Amino acid sequence: MSYRILGGTGIEVSSYCLGTMMFGSAGTKVHFPMGAGRNRSGNSRRWITRAVEESLGRLRTDWIDLYQVHRPDPGTDIEETLSVLTGLVQAGKIRAFGCSTFPAERIVAAAWAAERHGLMRLRSEQPPYSLLLRGIEYSVLPTCRGLGMGVLTWSPLAWGFLSGRYRKGRPVDLSSGRPALAPERFDPALARNAAKYDAVERLAALAGEVGCTLPQLAMAFPVAHPAVTSVIIGPRTMDQLRDTLGGADLTLTDEILDRIDQIVPPGTNVYHPDGFWSPPALTDVLQRRRPLASRGAVLPDRGAA
Repeated sequence: MSYRILGGTGIEVSSYCLGTMMFGSAGTKVHFPMGAGRNRSGNSRRWITRAVEESLGRLRTDWIDLYQVHRPDPGTDIEETLSVLTGLVQAGKIRAFGCSTFPAERIVAAAWAAERHGLMRLRSEQPPYSLLLRGIEYSVLPTCRGLGMGVLTWSPLAWGFLSGRYRKGRPVDLSSGRPALAPERFDPALARNAAKYDAVERLAALAGEVGCTLPQLAMAFPVAHPAVTSVIIGPRTMDQLRDTLGGADLTLTDEILDRIDQIVPPGTNVYHPDGFWSPPALTDVLQRRRPLASRGAVLPDRGAA
């Protein structure tokens, strides 16, 4: 296992790391709601301060090495978030902090705010990245590399789609396993899934030529990018862990990477990222449309012949 420095922090981390989503519903990130009631989510000073204390209590530790903001919060100024995180580092509660699934423009805005207000800056970004999901190559990864940030990628098996279990022409049991949680992501009858199944077939054939399994090819792919520090894996069984780690010793040559580029072009996504953050500029209709009275449009006279 190779080791790399995380975003200029001096902290050495392995090129693969173990994700803990399979271990319980509460981890050490902050943003999503934790329990009922108001002010128990988001990126505010009030909530981050409380969330850190609760995480320390659950983990029975005095500090957290890397604390990450799970999603952007349009309701909280980024300097407010950076200010409280800076204070937590100075208090010894956390060693470094970063973000997860932030778009490039939010990462740049955070860097600008940190410099302007004399605050500590984000040291890491944690985006989804896989053979089927290469959209972050377009701007997120170059931005992180330019800012000297570490990158910890998640979902290298594309929510299980690159596990080898789901193949074109084979029946898919939508009542068990991952398909039961989100059948719309696996249902071969849905047109939007056709591109995923087609790409998997071509990638599986390539893995066969290389002499590895499809999961091993999938695991070896993210670490080949110079901006990626570590790849998060989330096996549910020891057999899955052993098969997944088989990709740790696999080095992809330029020829293999060129073949992958032909199947899934750089900077493109075969499907919309699951769980990715959508900005209010897209989700809030009031931010996309002027009030009708101010649009200056003239409606046709429907009574005219």
